[in-house]
Amino acid sequence: MKREVEFMDAEIIAVGTELLMGQIANTNAQYISRKLAEYGVSMYYHSTVGDNAIRMLEILNLAFIRSDLIILTGGLGPTSDDITKETVAEFFQLEMKNHKESEQRIRDYVSKPGRKFAESNLKQAMIPEGAQVLKNNYGTAPGVVIEKEGRTIVLLPGPPREMIPMFNNFAEIYLSNNNSIIYSKYIKIFGIPEAQAEQDIKDLISGQTNPTVAPYVGDGELTLRVTARAACISEAEKCIMPVIQDICSRFKEHIFSLDGERLEKVVVESLKKSGKKLVVAESCTGGMIASKITSVPGASEVFDRGLVTYSNEAKTELIGVRKETLAKYGAVSSQTAYEMAKGVREASRADIGVSVTGIAGPSGGSEEKPIGLVYVGLADEKGVQTWEFRFNGDRDRIRLLSAMNALDLVRRSIK
Repeated sequence: MKREVEFMDAEIIAVGTELLMGQIANTNAQYISRKLAEYGVSMYYHSTVGDNAIRMLEILNLAFIRSDLIILTGGLGPTSDDITKETVAEFFQLEMKNHKESEQRIRDYVSKPGRKFAESNLKQAMIPEGAQVLKNNYGTAPGVVIEKEGRTIVLLPGPPREMIPMFNNFAEIYLSNNNSIIYSKYIKIFGIPEAQAEQDIKDLISGQTNPTVAPYVGDGELTLRVTARAACISEAEKCIMPVIQDICSRFKEHIFSLDGERLEKVVVESLKKSGKKLVVAESCTGGMIASKITSVPGASEVFDRGLVTYSNEAKTELIGVRKETLAKYGAVSSQTAYEMAKGVREASRADIGVSVTGIAGPSGGSEEKPIGLVYVGLADEKGVQTWEFRFNGDRDRIRLLSAMNALDLVRRSIK
């Protein structure tokens, strides 16, 4: 039976001290947020609270003021610290009543051969009076739905294997009548300083209401989320398209994906389309480029091999970098990057050879060659080119930016 209700905004309260301590990741909130957007429900707040009744009541009081739909995950188990239902019942001044059907389901589930029934499991059959019960086909904790003063509060179990099917069942009953959906496209940009990129779209960020544009900064890349509310996906896409075209005209070749794809996936797909193969020779990145490429399914079609030529001897013996070049210019130089790219391509007969050599730190830098100095070489049928970069940050960030810039240069060479 469909509910004649429309939710405008929602929030999620994740219950569990283990979440606050970082012992487990809150993947439930990520899943629920994505699904709510599909039903046109806006998500404005995520909260996490430990297994403490006083603090849970404080969070509930705030959520009840500001949200139409409040979803709590976790704290429905059989132990004494599982207090979500009891605390919500206290908040609404409801008595806890035994739910016979849930009790029988729990007895049947726990009493299977090889399992010992514990009376503490029956705590999970206690439900706030007047609440709707959501069946749990993958565990013992039933879900709970309470409707009060125009608000809907949903209690779901914490384990994802139980939470996901239960939420989907709730969404089908309670959310499918919403008259709109929220739809987003994710534009990925590389090679422009984040501050400059954000300045270039300042008018879109502040001047759009539907669709909206929001930037997310990563290491070396910028993601623009363009989001529209509409009656259906096709209408949302029509609403979004002019904004995407505007963004494309501003950033041109710096855009590497309109679908939120990772840079390495775009590179692999570009190699496939062009019928070319890639080979890499890495020094300071230590195999990071090869790892990123091979993380993409189907990379074996386009990736020939990757060599980590960390020492000078490896550069000389494996890919033909001349000893004279290393002696005169050093391992971190455009000349060495040039010979690395050229040598690894010739040694493999691949279409594109890319090389990286640099100083990732935290030691090894000098005034002439500071930490963060990186050279990338690329060899293809047109010849060999090298690029100099100067990155800031710690060792991990320098290595990551080196690998990503090398991948982006491969993408651009194919394009």
